[in-house]
Amino acid sequence: MTKPLNHYAYSTFSQFGEDGIIEKIVEILPPSEDYWCVEFGAWDGKFLSNTYELIANKNWNGVLIEGNTAKFPELKQTFCTNEKAILINAFVAFEGKNTLDNLLKKTAIPTEFDLLSIDIDGNDYHIWESIKTYQPKLVIIEFNPSIPADIEFVQEKNPEVNHGNSLLSLIKLGKTKGYELIATTYCNGFFIKKEYFELFKIEDNSIDKLWKITQSPRVFQLYDGTLVLSEEFKLIWHFKTISNEDIQVIPRFLRHFGDAGSSKNRIKKLILYIYFKLKAKNKTQKLARLLSKKTGRLTAKKSSYSRNS
Repeated sequence: MTKPLNHYAYSTFSQFGEDGIIEKIVEILPPSEDYWCVEFGAWDGKFLSNTYELIANKNWNGVLIEGNTAKFPELKQTFCTNEKAILINAFVAFEGKNTLDNLLKKTAIPTEFDLLSIDIDGNDYHIWESIKTYQPKLVIIEFNPSIPADIEFVQEKNPEVNHGNSLLSLIKLGKTKGYELIATTYCNGFFIKKEYFELFKIEDNSIDKLWKITQSPRVFQLYDGTLVLSEEFKLIWHFKTISNEDIQVIPRFLRHFGDAGSSKNRIKKLILYIYFKLKAKNKTQKLARLLSKKTGRLTAKKSSYSRNS
């Protein structure tokens, strides 16, 4: 392929040009008799969706899954006249009855369907890892764009945690499942089944070639304990600018290097030692007080239960 897939990016309903990239990928892949796509965390099925254009305007079949009971009526409203959309109200899980495999078994979708879009703001890696039965030709999966290209990071396997995963970790997971990276947008990786990879004529699909987003600032430390950012940055969702002063662990007056023959520095070193010892002790005491309170509440509840009995 003479042009990278990102050259074809545009958005009708998607967020970062995914609609155009999907269109080009489908054009390159062997045609299907009946096209199927799956998206979960679908919300209303339209806002920033990677599948709405396919189902609404290109005659695809779709399985759309939304776990939030308050949002699910919006999804039903979007597709109330479209018989090709199968709507499921459930949270996709890593294990048990609500794994993606188990939810899809209730539908007519073939085992090797055309497109799976995973965007759940955290546990994307673990959901993809849990899929065993179904083998989508194309997987579009969200990654945390603030994690540098050379870092492997997989968040805790916990539905209550929203940290995200590095693109590098998703690339390595993809390879174990028989997938190759073929394109990226700001925070989505496009993975194709290995058997179709040669059709795209990509000479080098390394992360450095396919992900051109500016990387996060680096942190380094100075001899006196000062931490330095290579540049200031903003928290992605919280919009706060983080500066050098925001990341300091040691107070400015205690930052020094070695003894340097100075009695003043030796005194500072002693203060620093005491400072962190007291800080650690305070944390321990706070934890002990918290546990004591909780134990007291439990004991009170137990006593109250005994009296009522």
